[in-house]
Amino acid sequence: MSDAFARPSFKLTHTGALRILQAAVDAATSLNVPQCIAIVDEGCNLLAFIRMDGARVLSIDSATRKAMTAATTRQPTDQLPADKAPALAAATDGRMTNLLGGLPLVVHGHVVGGIGVGSGTGEQDLEIAKAAVAIFEAELGASAA
Repeated sequence: MSDAFARPSFKLTHTGALRILQAAVDAATSLNVPQCIAIVDEGCNLLAFIRMDGARVLSIDSATRKAMTAATTRQPTDQLPADKAPALAAATDGRMTNLLGGLPLVVHGHVVGGIGVGSGTGEQDLEIAKAAVAIFEAELGASAA
C-alpha cells in the first residue's frame, strides 16, 4: 500500500486521558490552584474533564477550547499569533484561543489529542499542562521500553 493512500494512526484511550487528567490534578493540587482540566482526542472530542473544587465555572469553556485548539493546531495555544486571535475566534465561533494552558498530546510524532487547563493565571495553567504532558511522555517512554 502506498503512503499516498494511508498513514499510521494512534488513538488516545480513555485510560490514557484519565491518567493525564490525574497528573494535571496532582500538579494543580501541589500548587494549590484549583483548575478546570479538559482532555480531547485528535478530533477534538472530549475524553476527560474535571472542574476541581474552587475552580471558576467560566473556565470550563476556556479549558476545553484550549485543549481543542492545541489538538487542532498541533502546537501550544500560546504560539498562535496574537494578531490572529480575533479572526480565529470569529471564524471558529470562539472555539479557538491563544490563551496559555493548551498543549498538544503527541505519540511518535502524531497528535493524538490536547490538554487544556484554565482557572489560574496563564502561567499556572501552562505549568500544570506541562507537568501532565511530562508524565504522559514519561509513561509512554516506559511502556515502549
